[in-house]
Amino acid sequence: MASKPTIPTGTRDFSADEMLKREFIFDTIKKVFKLYGYQPIETPAMENLSTLLGKYGEEGDKLIFRILNSGDFFSGISDEDLLKKDTGKLSAQICEKGLRYDLTVPFARYVVQHRNEIVFPFKRYQIQPVWRADRPQKGRYREFSQCDVDVIGSDSLLNEYELVRIIDDIFSKLRIAIVIKINNRKILSGIAEYIGEGSRITDITVAIDKLDKIGIDAVNEELREKGVSRASVKKLQPLLVLKGTTEDKLIKLEELLPTSETGMKGIAELRTLFSYLGLAEMSGRVELDLTLARGLNYYTGAIIEVKSSDVTIGSICGGGRYDNLTGVFGMEGISGVGVSFGADRIYDVMEQLGLFNNILTSSTEVLVLNFGEGELQYALKILGLLRNMEIKAELYPDPLKLKKQMSYADSRKIPYIIIAGEDEVRTDEITLKVMSSGEQKRIPFIDLEAYLSTLIIKQR
Repeated sequence: MASKPTIPTGTRDFSADEMLKREFIFDTIKKVFKLYGYQPIETPAMENLSTLLGKYGEEGDKLIFRILNSGDFFSGISDEDLLKKDTGKLSAQICEKGLRYDLTVPFARYVVQHRNEIVFPFKRYQIQPVWRADRPQKGRYREFSQCDVDVIGSDSLLNEYELVRIIDDIFSKLRIAIVIKINNRKILSGIAEYIGEGSRITDITVAIDKLDKIGIDAVNEELREKGVSRASVKKLQPLLVLKGTTEDKLIKLEELLPTSETGMKGIAELRTLFSYLGLAEMSGRVELDLTLARGLNYYTGAIIEVKSSDVTIGSICGGGRYDNLTGVFGMEGISGVGVSFGADRIYDVMEQLGLFNNILTSSTEVLVLNFGEGELQYALKILGLLRNMEIKAELYPDPLKLKKQMSYADSRKIPYIIIAGEDEVRTDEITLKVMSSGEQKRIPFIDLEAYLSTLIIKQR
């Protein structure tokens, strides 16, 4: 007996019902992106490893899926190298490409490669899958979709303000209560200087970024293992638990970081951003979180992370300012800022909160029953009318018992059925059945378009 086929751990199949829910999320996000003037692009699933490596930090680089070179990928490798089993060296020799880890680095590569075709500032959105060789667990997958929105070629903090508004608009439309956490990498650099560890900013941000996951004691232990002195770790503690309003925190930071030019610039940027946000009516809660670090190395200014207020699942959206990501590809001085929506985690949140209950979960709105050859021409006439009206409709393909056809409609969650049997054909009418209530109504064919316009099209 053949073994049952499976898929790799950390990946998922999506049923038709699940896809309709996912499309609802994608369509909602896409509509808001377009509302703010962003344009769509796509990039390949795989990139050259030279494009990807070194952009995500040491831990991120380990999570990149590498693709074996075509053909005899061991040619040119000595037996000595094979026996040494140096994974890193061998990987570099037999793999030249990898699956994209995120959409931001490929976007930076795209900007540099197409610089002569782009009008700056360039506002783009991109909705595609990404891959990470991570350990699968609840809310964490090896293949998942990201919905990115970025603007590049502008230093204005109005871009950060607009992205926060986009976040708030999207989650408001999805009916997810959120908290939007904001910090600034310049402030984190200033804090590293304040505790006497300015050269260890990367180690500090990577550790702090794990605070919610592993707790403060484990973060402190990791910092000490990275070589941060006990005195510096102790000096850091009050900042990790700093309480009060945004203004209270900024005032305290100004008292601690007056000698850090970078830190003071970060404070000024946050003051400006929060002053803009203070003028907006927001559905979600916005707060300054000094423990927010976002471990990716390319962030240089504002950093943003979004969490559900009602479901514990980790970040469902995040991003920030990157001042010179294009510089690694030879295009210096181009600043950008963007955020990424995690569609898979958003789906899980909505499923857990029952937010899909009122969403149409069938791709078909009307099923026309099949009574056989004698009524088929009339049924096809009805079907043509429905599709000309852009009502999603199908004709049951076989003239089976009506109970079987009705059961199909019920299983598919099709809300309306059109019955056009011998009586209806003779009188040039149809019988419309509402599946949710069982109500049936006889309608002249000549009135069908007007009736369905009110019943279906206006109710969408």
